[in-house]
Amino acid sequence: MMGGMRTLRTPDDRFGALPGFPWEPRYADVPDQDGGTLRMAYVDAGPPDGPVVLCLHGEPSWSFLYRKVIGVLADAGLRVVAPDLVGFGRSDKPAEIADHTYARHIEWIRALVFDALDLRDVTLVGQDWGGLIGLRLAVAHPERFARIVAANTGLPTGDFPMPETWLRFRESVRTAPEFDVARGIQSGCRTTLPADVRAAYDAPFPDETYKAGPRAMPGLVPADPDDPQAQPNRDAWDVLRAWDKPFLVAFSDRDPITGPMAPLFKDLIPGAKGLAHPTIEGAGHFLQEDDGERLAHAVAAFVQETP
Repeated sequence: MMGGMRTLRTPDDRFGALPGFPWEPRYADVPDQDGGTLRMAYVDAGPPDGPVVLCLHGEPSWSFLYRKVIGVLADAGLRVVAPDLVGFGRSDKPAEIADHTYARHIEWIRALVFDALDLRDVTLVGQDWGGLIGLRLAVAHPERFARIVAANTGLPTGDFPMPETWLRFRESVRTAPEFDVARGIQSGCRTTLPADVRAAYDAPFPDETYKAGPRAMPGLVPADPDDPQAQPNRDAWDVLRAWDKPFLVAFSDRDPITGPMAPLFKDLIPGAKGLAHPTIEGAGHFLQEDDGERLAHAVAAFVQETP
């Protein structure tokens, strides 16, 4: 590869046995913003001419997290696009933690879903970092989005203290000699993950050298008022306070990390008014894992009821 950042690509044979995830990956190249290109992977399921639902995952998961959601949405006649963030899943993995920035992750997803795939009238489903990235994308390109689903996510500005649970997580990711990805997912679930599911979460990362993305992300959340992305997120909130397109808040009731954000979204965003916001009961931070079908049915109904 000429120019650009040093990247790793997970061998395909790592993804040999993925339970409940039959979709073949598709790939597109995007600029790495350092003079080279990155290959991004995504799932594209359901009827190609159906309304588009863009499912964005977060830390430290990948599109596999949405497997229970994708099938339900596709069966409902929706086209589901579920990318793997750069550094995650089957997407290329920049080797240095410093290669990862919040602004770059927004631009990588933008280049994939708009430049490569030209998605329009998008329904965003953003969970964890998928919301931090997706909400910023929506406020920058509102003409591309028809509606938004916020699911266990937020848009932090550093103006309010982060939960103690999250600060401990950030510190452990920063300092642990090994980052046990599957254990990280399990700790955010209420259900017990079978061994083959845990293996699927570990699959993208043959060894520690592949984990710059998961290592970087907690440190990129604007946790202090002077973080470089704190002001852009404040500006994004200004847009959201006037956002009148349908905005569904589909949080679980067992997420100590993002739970307090649900009432903020409902109270502050005009497009959230008058909607029946579902609470996914008994689910943890990774609600797609604990009750993905319930989330998917809520998303499908939302799309159908807000033409």
